[in-house]
Amino acid sequence: MTPPEHVASAIPCVLVFTQRERVRTLVRDAFPRRRTRLILARTAGEFAESFRLTLIDAALVDFGALTDETWHVSALAREFPSVPFLAMLPLRLSDGPILARCATLEFADILIDGIDDTALRDLLVPHFYSMRFAVALQQPPEPLNLESRMQRDAWRYIVAHAGRPVRTAGLAASIGVTREHLSRTFSSASAPNLKRVIDLVRLISAAELAKNPGYDTRDVARILGFASASHLSTTAQRVVGTRPTSLARLRTIDLIARFSKGRTRSRS
Repeated sequence: MTPPEHVASAIPCVLVFTQRERVRTLVRDAFPRRRTRLILARTAGEFAESFRLTLIDAALVDFGALTDETWHVSALAREFPSVPFLAMLPLRLSDGPILARCATLEFADILIDGIDDTALRDLLVPHFYSMRFAVALQQPPEPLNLESRMQRDAWRYIVAHAGRPVRTAGLAASIGVTREHLSRTFSSASAPNLKRVIDLVRLISAAELAKNPGYDTRDVARILGFASASHLSTTAQRVVGTRPTSLARLRTIDLIARFSKGRTRSRS
């Protein structure tokens, strides 16, 4: 599937667990700062803490220097199933048990050390949380009535952020209109207003992340840039009529249905 427009507007974050300088250099070369944020963790503690500080798009675990900490890190794949975990290993004959265990932990992919090096970025990007989120929501749901080109371009910019905060000035610039024009015309006809659509997309992401056993409401609020857990709570009540603790049981289609029933307008 072709990636949606404006995906590059949201900077993804890749978390890497490795003890090897060669791998650290490899991922730095594959993911330049302007295009990707890298977190390079040397300990299991650093790796685990990163999930509670920012939205992680993919986690790469280096098995080239296997230790007990490598397995502690790998076990987090079950705590954060929304985040794709990928393994890097030399694929020696003796690596069969590692492959089997990674499969049990539902790793998204295995990268072969020394073979997949030059294609590292191309292999990881399709797995990114932000990318999968944007692709899944590439077309605005029909109940939102976003039919004009401007509305659809704005929608794709918003979903490219995967629930991260969206600045309307940046959104307007990306689609070639003024901020005032965007705010005034986005909610034409029966479409929701812009602020409510941004909040809806953030809550769709919050609902997805809330399904992860490793996250609580405060974690979800923090990594998606809400001011606090109470801010997430008031937003959820206002936009979809539910408490944050109930988000985990709701599907995207459920959230959109709730939103469409009289909750599409707010003050500009």
